[in-house]
Amino acid sequence: MLLEVKDLNTFYGMSHVLQGISLRVDQGDIVTLLGRNGMGKSTTLKTIMGLVKPRSGSVLFKGKDITGNPPYKVARAGIGYVPEDRRIFPNLSVSDNLFLGIKGGKILNPGDPKVWTVERIFHHFPKLKERAEQKGRFLSGGEQQMLTIGRALLTNPSLLILDEATEGLAPLIAREIWRIVREIRGSGIATVIVDKNYAHVTALTDRNVELVKGQVAYECDSATARADPAALHAYLGV
Repeated sequence: MLLEVKDLNTFYGMSHVLQGISLRVDQGDIVTLLGRNGMGKSTTLKTIMGLVKPRSGSVLFKGKDITGNPPYKVARAGIGYVPEDRRIFPNLSVSDNLFLGIKGGKILNPGDPKVWTVERIFHHFPKLKERAEQKGRFLSGGEQQMLTIGRALLTNPSLLILDEATEGLAPLIAREIWRIVREIRGSGIATVIVDKNYAHVTALTDRNVELVKGQVAYECDSATARADPAALHAYLGV
């Protein structure tokens, strides 16, 4: 097991947001967290990343307890994170934003076809190559999202977390994001995805975990979800 979340309880002040959430991600898995707004999806991801500390419960990654570790230590452990608000550096160029994702400033084994390099990012995201010297603030929303994903991939993570990767993007750009998610899957990187477009995301994932009021209400493999959309509708309210 690559990631194991056990009985997480996370609060914002007096608000009990995560109420005993447990989930697992195996090597190479793609898991999606589904649920209506305010159900705890993003808080689950932030708790895994150390951006929010749980009051109780644990996060184990590769068998080691990383619960409450600061985000930089979680990233060094091998988890890449694409936040909902992208967090690019607007005054840095595309190239400089990407280089910030390289651990220690050097990519090990760049000749390995499974290793993500700047050249490989440019191959999969040619728009970023075209804008390599352009500052981040001049990029479109879709280009900023590509840059954020590229920066996370340059950490060469074992697990990639995507929070609302296609939120607010035009359909054509969203399809580009889903294409790169398929490429990531093919490279063997495990992925956890939060996205409102459940029809697209269940077509890519292995398992689905549905959250209701900070608890896991339903879990199934994606084939089951596609065969029984009524179960998804019952929890998503769509």
